[in-house]
Amino acid sequence: MSQPLLFSPLTIRGVTLRNRIVTAPMHQYASHQGFATDWHLVNVGRYAAGGCGLVMVESTKVERRGCGTVGDLGIWKDDFIPGLARIAAFIEAQNAVPAIQLGHSGRKARLTRPWEGQKPLTADHPEMFDWDGWDLIAPSAVPHSDRMPMPRALSRAEIPELVAHWGEAAARADKAGFEVLEIHGAHGYLVHQFLSPAANRRNDEYGGSDANRMRFALEVAECVRANWPAEKPLFMRLSCEDDAGWGPDQSVALAQELKAKGIDVIDCSSGGILERSPMDSVRARQYGYQVPYAEKIRQEAGMMTMAVGHIVHADQAEAILQQGRADLVALARELMYSPNWALDAAQKLGADPDFTSVPPAMGWWLGKRAKSAFEGVPSTYQRGVAAG
Repeated sequence: MSQPLLFSPLTIRGVTLRNRIVTAPMHQYASHQGFATDWHLVNVGRYAAGGCGLVMVESTKVERRGCGTVGDLGIWKDDFIPGLARIAAFIEAQNAVPAIQLGHSGRKARLTRPWEGQKPLTADHPEMFDWDGWDLIAPSAVPHSDRMPMPRALSRAEIPELVAHWGEAAARADKAGFEVLEIHGAHGYLVHQFLSPAANRRNDEYGGSDANRMRFALEVAECVRANWPAEKPLFMRLSCEDDAGWGPDQSVALAQELKAKGIDVIDCSSGGILERSPMDSVRARQYGYQVPYAEKIRQEAGMMTMAVGHIVHADQAEAILQQGRADLVALARELMYSPNWALDAAQKLGADPDFTSVPPAMGWWLGKRAKSAFEGVPSTYQRGVAAG
């Protein structure tokens, strides 16, 4: 059997991924005042050990104001670098490529964690720090929903400094040892807020027309690229459809301009501007429901894409790649449920019969397990069944 595409190497700029399986960035809400904790190390470490080629740390905030809740990771000062460097080094030690997503929550900030109801926070919260520095900002003074707090509209003079924070964060990510960087421009967070006519009501050069609303995203991309090594890949996540005035055709147009700014891969997601997004609908319960966005941008913008969203099975992921619909596949909740998904997929597709794609502390034992099963020696499970 020929090597499955899912387990074929992919080189982007100067970085080679050993396979096309990506751990999508997943908020953990587990930091301590922005600092990474052991939870972050263990969480991403298990995906790296489980065989993913690219492991991406969750949205890490470029400034204090960008935090969505009290548990968000930070990268707005050098003090955060050592904790993040420990994570990047562990990922790399498992033969995976360490990646990190940079983000800013904008108006979707100062809220409790999702399982705490995402209610507005107050200064007396037991985990609160630097309340006065946590200014709630957005392109316009328009709240995310009726139950969310009112943000302050950014002045024109504030925008260049805010863009610069993204570049400074990129430089810190490089110092921490990450090899791939992603800009979070989706899910109703700040970059997406500038893109959206529902959230962006500005009447200056950052609002109004599609071109004006794209300006902030393009400036962020340009600044990040200038502060991120030329040999390292740069991704950008977009909500290619948000059901609120932004759609796939606009995403193609933006992707084409982002490509010219040095973006290598578009991570194709959806939703987030409305309190109830496409991701909450019946459509989101269908396998690969966002893959058509990755396919469209790949074909029409002429650049690499990453598909994400209810990708569950190994043969499903392989088909996405074989059909030319995306260059990478990313998993999130499926990996949470099955951290060794990549290992399992390699077995199902016949890509790694000797378990060499995982650390030897796992692979050696799994090889013995497989050998005993295939050579007719009953496994522990089989003996248990036989014993009744």
